[in-house]
Amino acid sequence: MDSDPTTERLRSLIAKITYLTTKGEIQWERQLDSAHRYARWNNNLLILGPDVSSADHRTPRYLFITPFDSPDCIEISSDRADLGAAVLALVGAVESVTAQTPPSDPFSITPELIDRLTQ
Repeated sequence: MDSDPTTERLRSLIAKITYLTTKGEIQWERQLDSAHRYARWNNNLLILGPDVSSADHRTPRYLFITPFDSPDCIEISSDRADLGAAVLALVGAVESVTAQTPPSDPFSITPELIDRLTQ
């Protein structure tokens, strides 16, 4: 099966995100009380979800990417025949690097946040 250029570009993008994840250049976090992992990269929000056991092969996973400065977005599901394996490889990489990371609360009020908002 020949892939179209868009699919190949998406596959390359997922591979790059996976590589940067394994090298520690993209820092994934798990939000408190959430079924997702998220990261910030190149002025984009990356969301990987849902957070289910790696033994669960029935629940589809997805990668959602949206720029911080735009309502545009991309969502790629592991159910896609052409990109599903790439999404699952990213899931594996993210699970590996975040296995010992406690959940965080990205919406907590911190002194740094107040400082940034009041300047």
